[in-house]
Amino acid sequence: MFRTTLAGLRAHKLRLLLTSLAITLGVGFIAGTFVLTDTLQAGFSQRIAASADKVDVAVLPSGSGGGERPARLLASDLDKVRGVTGVAEAQGLVQGEAALIGKDGKAVGDVPTTGVSVVTGRLNRTAITSGSAPATADQVVIDENTAKTRGFTPGDTVSVLDGQGKPHTFRLVGLFDVGVDQQLAYTGAVGFTAATAQAMTAEKGFTEIDVAAADGVTPGGLKAAVSSALAGTKFKAWTGDELARELARSSGADTEFLTLGLLMFGLVAMLVAALVIYNTFNILVAQRTREMALLRCIGATRRQVFGSILLESVVVGLISSALGLLTGLGLGAGALAVLRAAGQDLPSGGVSLAPRTIALALAIGLVVTVGAALLPARTATKVAPIAALRAQTDDHTFRTGVVRITFAALFLLGGVGATVAAVTMPPGPVALYVVMGGGVLTFCAVLILGPVIVRPLSAFAGWAPAKLFGVPGGLAMDNSRRNPKRSATTTVALTIGVTLMTLISVITATTRATYTARLDEQFPVDYLVSAQASGSGEAALPRALAADLRTRPELASVVQIREADAKTGQAGRTLQVGTFSGPYTPALQKGSTRGFTAGSALVSGQVAKDLGVAPGDSIALATPEAGTVNVKVLGVFDSSTVSLPDVTVPEGAFEKYFGPLGDRRILVNAKDGVASDVSRKAVEAVAQPYPTAKVLSSTEVRSQFDEALDMMLMIIAGLLGLAVLISLLGIANTLSLSVHERTRESALLRALGLTRPQLRRMLSVEALILGLMGAIVGVALGVTFGWAATRTLVEGILFRVPVSQVLLFVLLSGLAGVLAAVLPGRRAARASIVGSLASD
Repeated sequence: MFRTTLAGLRAHKLRLLLTSLAITLGVGFIAGTFVLTDTLQAGFSQRIAASADKVDVAVLPSGSGGGERPARLLASDLDKVRGVTGVAEAQGLVQGEAALIGKDGKAVGDVPTTGVSVVTGRLNRTAITSGSAPATADQVVIDENTAKTRGFTPGDTVSVLDGQGKPHTFRLVGLFDVGVDQQLAYTGAVGFTAATAQAMTAEKGFTEIDVAAADGVTPGGLKAAVSSALAGTKFKAWTGDELARELARSSGADTEFLTLGLLMFGLVAMLVAALVIYNTFNILVAQRTREMALLRCIGATRRQVFGSILLESVVVGLISSALGLLTGLGLGAGALAVLRAAGQDLPSGGVSLAPRTIALALAIGLVVTVGAALLPARTATKVAPIAALRAQTDDHTFRTGVVRITFAALFLLGGVGATVAAVTMPPGPVALYVVMGGGVLTFCAVLILGPVIVRPLSAFAGWAPAKLFGVPGGLAMDNSRRNPKRSATTTVALTIGVTLMTLISVITATTRATYTARLDEQFPVDYLVSAQASGSGEAALPRALAADLRTRPELASVVQIREADAKTGQAGRTLQVGTFSGPYTPALQKGSTRGFTAGSALVSGQVAKDLGVAPGDSIALATPEAGTVNVKVLGVFDSSTVSLPDVTVPEGAFEKYFGPLGDRRILVNAKDGVASDVSRKAVEAVAQPYPTAKVLSSTEVRSQFDEALDMMLMIIAGLLGLAVLISLLGIANTLSLSVHERTRESALLRALGLTRPQLRRMLSVEALILGLMGAIVGVALGVTFGWAATRTLVEGILFRVPVSQVLLFVLLSGLAGVLAAVLPGRRAARASIVGSLASD
């Protein structure tokens, strides 16, 4: 049997080509994911090790410095470290906000760039890539990415704001690489000498103290000595090797997240590939009925027949997995090349192929292939020896069966029940997980009921093609439902891809519509002027800016909003307290603004819920200027539609509580009849002298959100495209094998007058109907569970179905099915009528 199986594989090399291709693509995607993330992690670890190797001991603060501010090591701690025996050198690293001013006169980015100290000598860990490190107080370096995006080159003069917002001029002497520091990569960085960094950032301490050991002193011994000297302070000491491992572990968390995200799409592709393999082996077993019956006649046992099919699947699985591993290596290298071409700062060097990747790729491909072949192999054992005497295999008949209906009903009831329960729950992650569970159960029910719904689906999807294409169309519709189990498993593979793509499209369209509506409610003004965000929470705009805006004849109204933090005694939590000044009347859900004077407040619905307060109740606030004050709640507003702080008090009371603070936001409306470009220039002209003042319109905010959604949709659609491609290979495979199975039938149709073009048309229309069937079920599931998923995200959604996109999915599915039928159709049309009629 072993030799017989191998001989059969050699004799029919092309028979399992598409099956092998399906598993190759699935394994390739998973292997490529590991290759990509392993290469990134190896490069990051190499960078970290090279950096940490310059340090014998590193001292980092532990705990928090209070509020959102991170803890710092003090100058006294640095002095203690320098006084330890065995320390050759110790340097404190400074890091804080220092906003770089771009060539347009405005602060760079949405958050201030980070000012860092650049250490020289043995402990220098800053990788200068161009020019030199700053040597004097008037010199700086900036990171490569910021320099590239903002058009700075060494030799330029740049301006940087200090901690009080005062600009200082420096000469740019070099560029540097931020390495694996994600914060610096996000904010951008400006490097100064140590003393200048402390002056510019207004930081009183250090984020880290790096220590170099004297000759003959081990890192472990030095760590113990430094720890002893700093006893009683909140710190953690690491040797250079320990620091490298910790930094590598931290950066590994990012690549682990990327790996898990990509593997989800890889598993979807493997599920689709498993369905394709199952369908292929099912058809092959049906086509080889006489062959297996003859083997039984000459003495082969059922176990040997079963083993023959499994051996075939093992050979296919191993070959496909090996090819998939090579494909994954290419995909990983290609992804790295694309990311580098897009300007991403990635580690250099070759791709990393870990033993784990090789083992997983081979194991996954083999297990999926053999697992998918188990049921067809079991079916092969039921072939009786008498079947060898039949002239031709019969079409498979399908009976619904009580067991199938029972299991389908149980899965369907579970899926519907879980979905209904989820949409009635408060929005949140738990409700979303329940919807996902309901979707899986419902899909299982559809999978079980697939053969049952094939006939009505084929009648619906094939009605128009049957009318349009005459006799070939009618024959195609009949062929699509002759073997319900085969048609069901063929279309299910495509259904998975279309379901997921429709689901993502519905969620995206609904999110876009809901966000746009809420933006219109929250942003009922023409322009928003806001201060550049600050990690310290102290960013504000000078009041003179609002005063200047009110002098512009192009503008109708200016509303200032100020904010500060205060603790409340009720829950011991920090609340955002603020005020507004200008022509603005907030819409309230409860209560009234009547009597809105000192000692009163308006609160958001979420704060009212968290604190358990309603109009008439009081809230205790701990303020820096007036101590603890009690404010009476007059009204409750919806924070999703009213752009006010969580606790809003009158302007005079706010100044009494917190002092004369600057504005956090300024809402500006243009006068009626003033063109948008004119009013925009007026606002920007007033804001220009204030570098940290950012001007936005509702159109810009909406376009930024739309771009992010479109990018997300494009990425997900591209990743799901692999599953769709594999499902189309399955349709092509099914048609190819079906053509072989129906050789005599096709020849008989030709003998009765069906022309070659009509035969090709019949097979193309059959593939079209199969593609439409899969798309229809996928769209129905995607829209249903897209609605359920959006109900679990936020309250008050505006459900939208992107009809044009959904119709495009259906159209592309049908078109792809037609393309998949091109080669099988040509093969059937070229076959000899006499030879085909004479075949068994």
